[in-house]
Amino acid sequence: MSRMTLAALLTGTVLSAGLTAFAAAAGQAPLAAAAPDTAISHRDRVYAAEQYSNTVSVIDPASNTLLGEIRLGDPQPKNLSPLYGGQVLVHGLGFAPDGKTLAVVATGSNSVSFIDTATNTVKHTTYLGRAPHEAFYTPDGKEVWVTVRGEDYVSVIDATTHEEKMRLKMAFGPGMQMFSPDGTYAYVCSSFHPETKVLSLADHKVVATVKQDSPFCPNIAASPDGDQVWITLKDIGAAQIFNAKPPFNVLGRIDTGPITNHVNFVHTDKGTFAYVTVGGENAVKVYRTDDFSQVATIPVGDLPHGLWPSGDGTRVYVGLENAAKMAVVDTASNTVIGEIPIGQAPQAVAYVPNAVPEGAAGTDNLVPLGASGEVAHLALAAPGGDASAPATTVALFDQGLTQVLEASVTGLEPGKAYVLALSAKPDGSGKLQKLSDFKANPAGASIVNAVGPIRQLVDGEDDTPKRYLVIAPVEGEGTGAPVQVQTAS
Repeated sequence: MSRMTLAALLTGTVLSAGLTAFAAAAGQAPLAAAAPDTAISHRDRVYAAEQYSNTVSVIDPASNTLLGEIRLGDPQPKNLSPLYGGQVLVHGLGFAPDGKTLAVVATGSNSVSFIDTATNTVKHTTYLGRAPHEAFYTPDGKEVWVTVRGEDYVSVIDATTHEEKMRLKMAFGPGMQMFSPDGTYAYVCSSFHPETKVLSLADHKVVATVKQDSPFCPNIAASPDGDQVWITLKDIGAAQIFNAKPPFNVLGRIDTGPITNHVNFVHTDKGTFAYVTVGGENAVKVYRTDDFSQVATIPVGDLPHGLWPSGDGTRVYVGLENAAKMAVVDTASNTVIGEIPIGQAPQAVAYVPNAVPEGAAGTDNLVPLGASGEVAHLALAAPGGDASAPATTVALFDQGLTQVLEASVTGLEPGKAYVLALSAKPDGSGKLQKLSDFKANPAGASIVNAVGPIRQLVDGEDDTPKRYLVIAPVEGEGTGAPVQVQTAS
């Protein structure tokens, strides 16, 4: 049976919730399979880029404790001032091969901050075009590539001077880049066009184009054995796999689930496994890379986003966007063995072995979590449906008197227009007060945002008439009957 046929047969299949215990082998992403493993120690660090608190959480994986936050910016309303100088929408992460520098992308302030991992201080900030998304170092450590998703190029930055040295023309909206472990190729997927470009690192020239099954790819990863590239397709809830070497042919596709976010690898003596975060199902799904069979579904919490393996492959760290936590997954049992409170809406996650020279170092210039971790939670389900298994989870990230609302919406009609609104009645009947318009993607899902004193309204604080969140379809100039309503807290 061909690999493509096997992948098609196994698409969407859910098998056992765990794997037989195994020992980790050498070579964890983004390194080659032949690279030595690095045992977990107090010298390692786990980082999370946090979108609404504009912070980077710093975790000691040896104790699974939050050491503190690197504050790159302020929450609202401070960051609305024309005189504001900090970063906004801290989102992407990359790190140098020697572990000494962290590259942090802020999509709202169009920047890459280069942070010294030993002292947690910003040593340089490079400003780019509109809405950069992700940054990563080339395997030789000489360049940092940044996808500028709000424009049509990849920015190539000199890793020593931190100055932009060239721009690589792409179709509008490059999503993310990653490199083959041997440093031969770069792979750049798109967030607006159904194509992934393959470039030669030696001369920065495009050598191939791989057709994406949908336009929206937010994340890409290359397997440690150098054989495969996996991309996530968030709009259709899938992962697509292609050959990492010529002829760069597509090897398969797996329907992973709505709001498929990031993918990464763990290399063990049992093989190489792809770990995929699926926000709509609040799970990490694990697949073999030899036959694409699914071997585990790991419930992790609200809206898993970025993830990265430890230096020895024994753990995977998962940022929970709507929970404001980091989940720690044991890869031998594929179970969650810990949760760590972190900042608001973690996006990218990076595990950096030997980030600090010694265990006692690496805690300077960090600030406590404080208000950065404050978040309230709500859920919506179909009227009369199972409130214990909601279709939509909602996080309200505290920004002082207001909150940033982020709803992870699933269970809707693909392609249909909806509104997220407030109702004076628990069943959503009567006049609705609209918070946000949105359209369900081809997987019937969406990420929906709004800003306001929403917690005060839904809690009925300070004698405010209580309101209830609902989702209703757009019908003509108005709305139809709500299809999801707020569940009882």
